[in-house]
This record gives sequence, C-alpha cells and structure tokens, in this order.
Amino acid sequence: MLRYSWTCGCCGRQHDELPIHWSVEAPAYYDAVPEAERAARTRLSDDFCTVDDQYFFIRGVIEIPILGQSEPLTWGAWASLSAASMDAVHRVWEQADRELTGPFFGWLSAVLPYEIATVGLKTMVHLRDPPFLPWLELEPTEHPLAVEQRNGISIERAVEIAEALLPRH
Repeated sequence: MLRYSWTCGCCGRQHDELPIHWSVEAPAYYDAVPEAERAARTRLSDDFCTVDDQYFFIRGVIEIPILGQSEPLTWGAWASLSAASMDAVHRVWEQADRELTGPFFGWLSAVLPYEIATVGLKTMVHLRDPPFLPWLELEPTEHPLAVEQRNGISIERAVEIAEALLPRH
C-alpha cells in the first residue's frame, strides 16, 4: 500500500492508502485447463507451474514506476519458460547468487486488465536473489503495459487501476 489519499470514483469513499501490489494467482494456461482435470494435468506452487508436463511457468513481477513515488506498482504475473530454461532455473533456485543465471526468454501468461490482450507478450525473466521473485521485463513494444513499464505511470493511473480491481463497495 502507498500512503496516498484519494476518493474512489465508484463509491465516493475516501481512502488513505492506495493498493499498488496486484497479483495473478495462476498462469492463463493453468486457468484454461478444466477444473475437473487440473489435479491430473497440472502442478501449481507459489513459484512454479507445469501443465501437461510440457508447459512450464515461473511467477515473477512486472514493476511499473509511479512518477513522483518511491515504490512502483507491481503486477505479480507468470511467464512461460522452455524446458531447458526451467531446468536451469531449478538448478540455481535455492542458491543465494541465482541472479547470476539468465536472463531467460519467456511469454507472459497473465490476463491483466488492459484493452489489448497481455497473454503472449514477449518477456525476459531476470532471476533475483532470494527471497525476491524474478523481474519480468517486457519487450519494448507499443503495448500499453510495455509502455507503462518503460515510461512509468501517473498516480492518477494507479488510482484508475485500483478502482478497476478493488471489490465494489
């Protein structure tokens, strides 16, 4: 949470903190597996997911600078990795200097609230020392999410995101 007073455009309530950390619970490909089949076809942990023993995902963070603020808005999201990349990640995952390995190419596997689909955006997965999640760097395209990661967002945009994602009062 960011200490920032704002009035919700949906309910008119005054808030003293702005949520800036959002997360997707599972990769889009996991969500696409029928719920009745998930136990047999998927493995999901806090950091990794496998679908059908052939699609591999890692949880990471997309950081978006908020202009004039010290903390970024973060999206906890998932990216796919090749089997070889996932093997390399697993070999170093518990090591204190794992940030020395990679980066790894991946595809974003997270449905984020943008008008243009976010699933399938090209990413580079940068490992960071424990306990920090990998940093997901989007390819510098004109997709609004990539532009926001590159250029930052206004505090008003952060409020707009919160209004769209917070439960209705």
